[in-house]
Amino acid sequence: MARSRHRRPPTARSVIRRGRGLRGPVLPPSVPAWRTRGQKFDRLVLEAFAPLDSKWHDRLTKLDIAVDDVPKIRPLHPDSVTWPDEVVADGPVPLSRLVPAGIDRHGTATRARVVLFRKPLELRAGDPDDLVDLLREVLVQQIATYLGVDPDVIDPADDEEE
Repeated sequence: MARSRHRRPPTARSVIRRGRGLRGPVLPPSVPAWRTRGQKFDRLVLEAFAPLDSKWHDRLTKLDIAVDDVPKIRPLHPDSVTWPDEVVADGPVPLSRLVPAGIDRHGTATRARVVLFRKPLELRAGDPDDLVDLLREVLVQQIATYLGVDPDVIDPADDEEE
């Protein structure tokens, strides 16, 4: 009995099963394009926070910086949005929130932290340079709220640029 010369085209399943599929990552970890959006955003947050931390490090030792993708807080009345001082927002959309130190539901002491919301901040910025500037503004406002001082005290360079 003769075999036909026409074979089925290889499917993804047959290619992987016979060891002819992808053999490694498409990009090596040393290439910047290998990082996820979240990792890139975390790096920009550290870049924006570094000058503030170097200047105010002794007063910020009990403050954590955290990143969340989207805000899980909503205003009570969406029509007339008013946020407390610990929330930095652009209209009805919160960009960050200062969570004060306290005790959680398990009775464990928690540290104060600034939570930055990645997606709203990225949408407001546009490009990475604008994002670093926006992150710096938000961090200055949150650190000023945390320390109970005016934002001009935290970063006097903001007034000189305007």
